[in-house]
Amino acid sequence: MSRTRNTRASRLATAGVAATTATLLAAALSPAAHADPRPTRATAIENAAQALVQHATALGLTSAEGTSVRDVIVDRNGTQHVRYDRTYRELPVLGGDFVVHLKSDGAYRSADRATRSRISLASIVPNVSAPKAADLAVNALRAANLGDALKQVKAKPELVVDALHGTPKLAWRTNAVGKDSLGNPVARTVLTDARSGAQIDAWDSIETATGDGKSLYSGTVPLETTQSGSTYNLTDPTRGNTYTGDAANKTDLCIFGICISRAPSTVFTDADNHWGTGATSDRSSAAVDAQYGTNETWDYYKNVHGRNGIAGDGKGSYNRVHYGNSYNNAFWDDSCFCMTYGDGDGTTFGPLVALDVAGHEMTHGVTSKTAALTYSGESGGLNEATSDILGTLVEWYANNSSDPGDYLIGEKIVRSGFGKTALRYMDQPSKDGSSADYWSSSVGNLDVHYSSGVANHFAYLLAEGSGAKTINGVSYNSPTYNGSTVTGIGRDKLGAIWYRALTVYMTSSTNYAGARTATLNAAKDLYGAGSTEYNAVAAAWSAVNVN
Repeated sequence: MSRTRNTRASRLATAGVAATTATLLAAALSPAAHADPRPTRATAIENAAQALVQHATALGLTSAEGTSVRDVIVDRNGTQHVRYDRTYRELPVLGGDFVVHLKSDGAYRSADRATRSRISLASIVPNVSAPKAADLAVNALRAANLGDALKQVKAKPELVVDALHGTPKLAWRTNAVGKDSLGNPVARTVLTDARSGAQIDAWDSIETATGDGKSLYSGTVPLETTQSGSTYNLTDPTRGNTYTGDAANKTDLCIFGICISRAPSTVFTDADNHWGTGATSDRSSAAVDAQYGTNETWDYYKNVHGRNGIAGDGKGSYNRVHYGNSYNNAFWDDSCFCMTYGDGDGTTFGPLVALDVAGHEMTHGVTSKTAALTYSGESGGLNEATSDILGTLVEWYANNSSDPGDYLIGEKIVRSGFGKTALRYMDQPSKDGSSADYWSSSVGNLDVHYSSGVANHFAYLLAEGSGAKTINGVSYNSPTYNGSTVTGIGRDKLGAIWYRALTVYMTSSTNYAGARTATLNAAKDLYGAGSTEYNAVAAAWSAVNVN
């Protein structure tokens, strides 16, 4: 560009024009002086078109084949790359795509082809009909989804030439789509030999995209979503098609466990894959929290315990947010395999979509698929404690700086009207005014959210030990029933022991004495009888008066 400026200034001086500083500056900044010297997209396409004619044989092009431009890239140095799709007798050719590379002056340089197979078909009339190809694709979609009762299944076959799988052949490319039993989208593309009806290939065709969301409690978080055209759905195909929907402030109508009607769960959509604003005024902000909580819970169970989904079958649950009006609750429902979150009344609770709440509620699903602890008496307290314990470990696992791990339950959702800083306190459960620190013969008569205190206290002691300490900026002081000093073995070992006890040894009727036995058995399996971990489990139970 400096060369252009000097030339222009010289011409002005030669003409006898007084070249003031302003005139020179204007000349230097003129559009002509800064014009992009690179070829335009249109020029690149023209150059490539000439190359197609000159190098047709090398590119495998015949009079039966057509081409269409898919993409154009012009480098900063002017070299050009034009990508083409190919047709054969007006049928799309799978594996017919190629890229022409041109020098900066437009001259042909080279080409890259997906395949080099020469296309020559005797006929483009199929033996297998389009409806038959559609049926085969639907069957493949059902088989790929483990026989799930798919709904709204549709299939659209398209006749193509397959050059990807050996010798080019006539084929049906069929896109089969539907919804699974939870309402999540499923899709599969099936390639069928149009002569024999044999399946050539098949693949999942739900497009995934990585977006982000501004949550209410956990800051900006990553989200895996599903792209459908120009729209994104808050559905995560990488985690069993978990999704989050809007309940539209409606509620379920259920009598004696039978639901006559359910609140909706309309899947959230977004145009740019950036979800929420972090404020309650944006309805998708709460959805971000719910989906993020689902993701972290899924990952915790899979990566830490090897459990693939809540039920262990790889299938995702779904979330409903904005349930009811000022609803101060969140709950897991086995009948719909779903999580439901209220918005809170704003005085006692905010939206109940915090990370530890998500981990807590979804763990009820894990319990129902394993020990199925009866939701009453001591087994009910253990059921609630299991959700508090493993939900807390989900929070620690997430390692989110906006919601760091702690031993407080629901600290993010409480408001000043609640009168306490958390729903429950694991280091000393009685700080909530209702929960039990230690076992007694009457503990089973308490509400299950309060009788859970005994196991919560055990879990804290097993992980962190007794006495006063500060962890992650939170002060704790955990006493013991028998005045003993308990040395913790860490959160990871707590989680391993409790999960094994839950999934291997506990049953629907397990009480606190049974939980002691179950966790000792788990510790023996994992670390050996008489090990430090085994002895720590025994000491922690004794410290909460379970002997």
